Amino acid sequence: MTIHVVQPGETLSTIAAEYGLTSQRIAAINSLRIPGRLTVGQTLVIRIPAQTHTVAYGETVYSIARAYDIPVNQLFRNNPALRGQNLIYSGQSLVIRYAEEMPQQAITVNGYAYPTISRPLLRQTLPFLTHLTPFTYGFTPEGDLIPPQDADLIQTAFSYDVASLIHLSTLTADGSFNSELGHALLNSPDAQKRLLANILENMRIKGYTGLDIDFEYLPPEDAVPYAQFITQAAALLNPQGYEVIVALAPKTSPDQRGKPYEGHNYALLGAAANQVFLMTYEWGYTASLPMAVAPINRVREVLDFAVTQIPPAKILMGIPNYGYNWSLPFIQGESRAPSLSNEAAMELAVREQVPILFDETAQTPYFTYTDSEGVYHEVWFEDARSILAKLKLVREYDLVGVGYWNLDRPFPQNWQVLDATYQIQQTLG
Repeated sequence: MTIHVVQPGETLSTIAAEYGLTSQRIAAINSLRIPGRLTVGQTLVIRIPAQTHTVAYGETVYSIARAYDIPVNQLFRNNPALRGQNLIYSGQSLVIRYAEEMPQQAITVNGYAYPTISRPLLRQTLPFLTHLTPFTYGFTPEGDLIPPQDADLIQTAFSYDVASLIHLSTLTADGSFNSELGHALLNSPDAQKRLLANILENMRIKGYTGLDIDFEYLPPEDAVPYAQFITQAAALLNPQGYEVIVALAPKTSPDQRGKPYEGHNYALLGAAANQVFLMTYEWGYTASLPMAVAPINRVREVLDFAVTQIPPAKILMGIPNYGYNWSLPFIQGESRAPSLSNEAAMELAVREQVPILFDETAQTPYFTYTDSEGVYHEVWFEDARSILAKLKLVREYDLVGVGYWNLDRPFPQNWQVLDATYQIQQTLG
């Protein structure tokens, strides 16, 4: 795999000729919606086929995968134009393998999705996942579950041999995390017992394979009770074959101050859970000054601390699947940057014909432009370069894998970079 950064004067045709590929193949693998236009600094993922197959009448993706002894999901990963579906036609050329060296390391890849996720987007993304985590189950102070509309997501994931995790959080109907709800549960043994029994029953009925717990903004006095609750959950679920994951705020020291951090004790929670998910994103956020969502220098600081508290083989690193578009001047307490997909950010730069720059410290792309009303904007997002930099941290720190927040927006370059860098661990099939 090569990540090509567009230079002044280059066109899709000249880039294709440089690599001996067609413009159509590069456009397809990068899902270019404006294939005739590029902008300086834009990234293109280049993968050169080493073996292809021409589809004959009556063949299916399943019969072709069997013929070449490769997983069906790998055939989908090699051919993003299929969009994860058995929609092939006679004469179509499919990539069986690429010229690059096959990655040897297998990692766990989790992804969160709202029940409203576009089903075509879900199907084209599932071949790249180990686990799908529908977002989110709530609960009452008495320990009753409040489920999302998750049945269709679980069944669709299962059809791709992708397991599903139940996500339990203190998120309420108004979209905020309720620390009082978490506090009430953690101080009620009866409610905890009832909640865990309800979770176990729900997992058995719906076919979930694990539990992901996400209690945010807990007060410091709940740090030990929270770890005890995770211990209790693992003690109940592990013997039944279910693992327990706990989401952690991105801390850099054990006594870090601030509401997001004080209720999360890395050492205790890491010992209690089977795995942890580090929420290594949101440094740049809707109400912040313009900056990278997940600058790699800040992500490193969290990992440097985390591996002193938790075995690396238990750690999933969070990766954001979005960026932000700030209007300037920024007014503290008033300005709000809307989020946008990484794909939309790149398309915006192409439409505005402004160069995409790259911050070497954050290892993140950004650009600026002035809109039709004269408002100046600064956009930070992720591209193939920033994703590769993050994925390399998994190998460097010997982590178990990554988790994406979230899958509801397309990011085709990410999945191609992931596929070229690691094998994807499958727990089903």
